[in-house]
Amino acid sequence: MNVHSPSPGKVWLVGAGPGDPDLLTLRAARLVMNAVLIVHDGLVDPAVLALARPTARLISVAKQRSRHTMQQDEINALLVREALAGRDVVRLKGGDPFIFGRGGEEAEACRAAGVPVEVVPGISAAIGAAAAAQMPLTHRNHASVVSFVAGQCKGLSAQDWTGLAGKGRTLVIYMGLATSEAIADKLIADGLAPEIPVAVIENATRPQMRVLRTSLAGLPALVAARKIKSPAVIVIGEAAGEPELNTLRELALEAAQ
Repeated sequence: MNVHSPSPGKVWLVGAGPGDPDLLTLRAARLVMNAVLIVHDGLVDPAVLALARPTARLISVAKQRSRHTMQQDEINALLVREALAGRDVVRLKGGDPFIFGRGGEEAEACRAAGVPVEVVPGISAAIGAAAAAQMPLTHRNHASVVSFVAGQCKGLSAQDWTGLAGKGRTLVIYMGLATSEAIADKLIADGLAPEIPVAVIENATRPQMRVLRTSLAGLPALVAARKIKSPAVIVIGEAAGEPELNTLRELALEAAQ
């Protein structure tokens, strides 16, 4: 007797945005609300997951520094396995799937296995954090170039960041809290002024959001003294030192602590 395998399901790589569920795209919200199976990162806000139907199956593949619920190859295999079993999978990622989200690797794994895959973009952590902090990453008077880099990756010390920050430029660093001292030393050694403005935006778009400012030289001390935790992005450049745009918000945030 011939047993026919089910037609493969579809994998949707969905950007969950920076945190606030109101910042989901309409397409992302519909997919989450209708999903049967959601595979999600640890940084996806619980308020976003709360949009899922009660019967939805939720699988966390949370990652933290040096500790993973699943390795990336295992995540890829999970998505392929579920789809080949005929199930549609919503792969929910913080920010945007293709900006430091390893969405490219997951899409490649799906295509290699013959699994249909579609990408639903999301507001990236950098864009969402800057907007929530009213901190323009580009400004006619300050910056016409923006660069995004990962502060926690293989071969950090060997990477060439020369020219990514400085006059007329804004540098946004993802996943840089644990390596903030190495990042500051690296940029200063590359010629960046120790006094250049730096802002750390923690829990962007969430009720507990904090915007903390210092200089590049003071970045490691700020991270330690204020006990800053992920999710957070680090903004370096004149855009990070725009006090007239942030004073009222920062005062309110400090008063609430």
